[in-house]
Formats: sequence, C-alpha cells, structure tokens
Amino acid sequence: MNVSIRILPEGEGLPVPTYMSEGAAGADLYAAIGAEIVLQPGARALVPAGFAMALPPGYEAQIRPRSGLALRHGVTLLNSPGTVDADYRGPVCVVLANFGAEPFTVRRGERIAQMIVAPVTRATFCLCEELPDSERAAAGFGSTGR
Repeated sequence: MNVSIRILPEGEGLPVPTYMSEGAAGADLYAAIGAEIVLQPGARALVPAGFAMALPPGYEAQIRPRSGLALRHGVTLLNSPGTVDADYRGPVCVVLANFGAEPFTVRRGERIAQMIVAPVTRATFCLCEELPDSERAAAGFGSTGR
C-alpha cells in the first residue's frame, strides 16, 4: 500500500516515517523542530513531525509512544493512540508528555513516536430497547479480576 507524504518546510532534511526493522509494525516519526524543547516533569508539548499525508480510504494512522522513551524517560503520548483520519491533510503532530522525574529535551531529528497504518471498520449503530444477555452483564471496572 502506498501512502503519499508531503514534506512540510519544518520537515526539510528529515527522514520520512521509517520502519527500523524488517518486522516493525510502526514507522518512527521524527521531531521537526527548530529549537530544542525542554519538557519539564508533568509538561506536554505539541511536536510537529514535519509532514502531511494522504491515507487511502478505509485506513487510519495510529500515533503511538516509543517504548524506549517511555521506559527510560517517562515520556509518552498524551492521547495515545492518536488517530489520523484518511481525509485529514494537515500537519501530523505528536502530543508528547513527560511523566518522568527529570526534564526531557526534545531535539530536532530525534525519533519521538511511531505510526501504524491500519484498516478501519465502520460500525452501524442500531438503537434497541434491550441488549442481549452475556455472562459479564453490566459488571464494570475490575470485574474480571486483577
């Protein structure tokens, strides 16, 4: 499947989304910033990835955290996974959040997130008076064990 990518001015000179191994599900996204961003503990920032794209109809892009940033620095994505819809043509950006104990510096060209392109299933929502029974029924949070 082909995804059309348009490099934006802030993304000039940076790689397009890149799969880092043969079996990688996610393509890494790069920080398309001019000046460093220092994320203090508890802070968040909108970081551009430097491109816009056109996904094929029936697909979405999911923007997810990088596990190494989460483990080593407590840096993750606030709206994880973020969704890029097939009809969106604007800049792709990442909402980074620092849940670590130390400030984290984002530098131009650093890998900040990963993007997974996935098919979308659209549901038809049908109103009804009653729902069919199930073993779980209305048992909520934590009802299935630890």
